[in-house]
Amino acid sequence: MTTKDHTLNWFEISVLDIERAKKFYETIFDIQMRQEEMMDMVTIYFPMNEGSGKVSGALVKSPMHKPSADGVKIYLNANPDLATVLAKIEPAGGQITVPKTPIAKYGFMAFFTDTEGNLLALHSNH
Repeated sequence: MTTKDHTLNWFEISVLDIERAKKFYETIFDIQMRQEEMMDMVTIYFPMNEGSGKVSGALVKSPMHKPSADGVKIYLNANPDLATVLAKIEPAGGQITVPKTPIAKYGFMAFFTDTEGNLLALHSNH
């Protein structure tokens, strides 16, 4: 696979409170994230397999990262069934804004607002 085989290769979710955001995403996805600081940024990485060609990303706190519900929407992988992730969003401090919704032959989607005020989406096959 070459870098031209896919369009998206990295994403960053802007945050205000890095520890609150880390706890939220670790809780809803049942993952462990690692932190790194460089320049004026604190970065908390989603699990990734470097060099695999698979997309990953991070939570980032910096003067140039501002959480927002406007603009580009990122769909995070919630396979096998996004209902599992949705059930954890509100107890973890987020808000479901569009419930699990079928999208024809493409599976299911839902929208949520995280603890930082970002509007994101989930996708799963079931």
